[in-house]
Amino acid sequence: MIAGLRGGITIGGLAAAIKLMKHYYEKQQLASQLEKQNMLAELQTLKSQLHPHFLFNTLNNIYSHAQETAPIAADMLLGLSGLLRYMLYTGNAPLVPLADEIKMIQAYINLEKKRYGEELELSIQLPGNTENLMIAPLIMLPFVENCFKHGTSSVLENPWINLNIALKDQEMQLKLVNGKADKMHAQEGGIGIENVRRRLTLIYPEKHKLTIMEEDELYIVNLEIKLAARPEPQ
Repeated sequence: MIAGLRGGITIGGLAAAIKLMKHYYEKQQLASQLEKQNMLAELQTLKSQLHPHFLFNTLNNIYSHAQETAPIAADMLLGLSGLLRYMLYTGNAPLVPLADEIKMIQAYINLEKKRYGEELELSIQLPGNTENLMIAPLIMLPFVENCFKHGTSSVLENPWINLNIALKDQEMQLKLVNGKADKMHAQEGGIGIENVRRRLTLIYPEKHKLTIMEEDELYIVNLEIKLAARPEPQ
């Protein structure tokens, strides 16, 4: 009876030892995986910092060389550099001040204006007090970009764009109208617009309304978003 008891204890001890060893091995494997993931994340962070650094250094060098020989191109490079900084560094935030987003859109329009000179007719109405509202970054830009890409660039004479952004309490209303060449179909299904549709659905469920219409000589975009208020400083 005692021998049987000792045998049972020995077997139980072996089973417990095997279980502990297995647990220790799994814990070591998990620690190794976490360490590897941390190293990869750190490497990715370093790469993400290096690539923009290289990009902006290159743009600055080109800008310096172009100032005397091609001042308009140099000015456009400077504008492009500012847009890229915003997209790379600010565009990753979940929300940004509406004022910053509007400034970025104005900078993009100014950059495009240099391509057209006096040929482009622009009508822009913007709200005054935007400091206390937040918006998802780069949510409006694809619509403005679409105007230039599929609208004004195809109009041979008198290209024009009308942009109106208005506020009613925390609701933002954007209306964007631009001319297009006759018989040219809208590029509504492009990647940029579909991406924005998806982002609006995810970020502003039940808090937005988007309609895109095409007429004979017009593209019309209407976007309404219930924006978030800027949090009070602690």
